Amino acid sequence: MGVTILDGGLSTALEEVGANIGGPLWTARAVLESPDLLEEAHRRFVSAGSAVITTASYQCGAREFARLGLSESEARRALTSTVDVARRATAGTDVLVAASVGPFGAVRADGSEYTGRYDVSWEVVERYHREKLEVLVDAGADLFAVETIPLAAEARSIAAILEDLGAPPAWFSFGVVSPTVTYGGDEVGAAVSAVAGYARLMAVGANCSHPDVIDEVIDVVRANAGDVSLVAYPNLGRSWNAETRQWAGDVSDPFAPDRIADWTRRGVSMIGGCCGVGPADIARLVATVTPSVA
Repeated sequence: MGVTILDGGLSTALEEVGANIGGPLWTARAVLESPDLLEEAHRRFVSAGSAVITTASYQCGAREFARLGLSESEARRALTSTVDVARRATAGTDVLVAASVGPFGAVRADGSEYTGRYDVSWEVVERYHREKLEVLVDAGADLFAVETIPLAAEARSIAAILEDLGAPPAWFSFGVVSPTVTYGGDEVGAAVSAVAGYARLMAVGANCSHPDVIDEVIDVVRANAGDVSLVAYPNLGRSWNAETRQWAGDVSDPFAPDRIADWTRRGVSMIGGCCGVGPADIARLVATVTPSVA
C-alpha cells in the first residue's frame, strides 16, 4: 500500500524561517505580516517530500482578521490568501493544498481545543465554522484537513456544512488523549462513526497526540471507519500548557522505522506530523517509506 506524506507543523517551519507567530492568529499572522516567510515555510515541506501541505487557516476565520481592523472584504481576502500562498509554494509540482480547519477551541487561543469546553452556545460554534468554510471553499483548495477536533458533534457539524457547500474531499482527524477517548471526552469510536458516513470523506484518524497514543488508537479508528483510509500525524510527544504557552515534556520519535512499518501494516495510508515536526523530520519520514534504490 502506498503512503501519502503530509507536511509537519506549520508553526514549527515558520519559527525556523524567523516568522513571528505570537498572538491569537498564530500561523495566520504570517499572512498579514510575512507572506514571503509563510511561502518559504510551505516550500520547505514541499522540498522535503510532502505530497500535501496544509494552509495557515487552522486558528482563524475572517472575523479574527476583521478584529485587527480589516474591512469585511479585506478579512475574507486575508483568509483566502492562506490558500493562495500555499499555491505559490506548490507551483510547478503535483503537491496538493489542503485548507486547514481547526476546532472552535483553536480560535479562542486558550487551549480549549484540548478540552472541548467552549462555554458558548452551539449556534456560535456552528456559525463560526460555516462562515469560515464558505470562504475556504470559494478559495479553491484541493482538499480540506479538518484537524485536532475534540468532539464528535463538532466533527459531525463540520461534515454537514462541507456537504451543504459542495466542498472537495476532506480528512477528519481527532485529538485523542488515549486510545479510546478524544480530547473532549468522547469515545474515539463514536467520534469516528460520526463522520464515517460523510460522502466525501477521504480519510479519518488522529493528530496532535503523543506518538505512543497514535500507536494504540489506530485499531480503534480502523474498527469504526469502514473502508475509509486512515490518517495519522502525531506531535513530538509533548503537551501544550495554555497558561505558559509552551510545550512541556520529553520528545518522542514519531517516525521510527518500526513504528511507521507497523502503522502502514495496520492500514494507515496518510502520515505526517503536527506540532514540533519540521521539514527535516518530514524528509526523514519520506526516506523511511521510500524504498532504497540499489
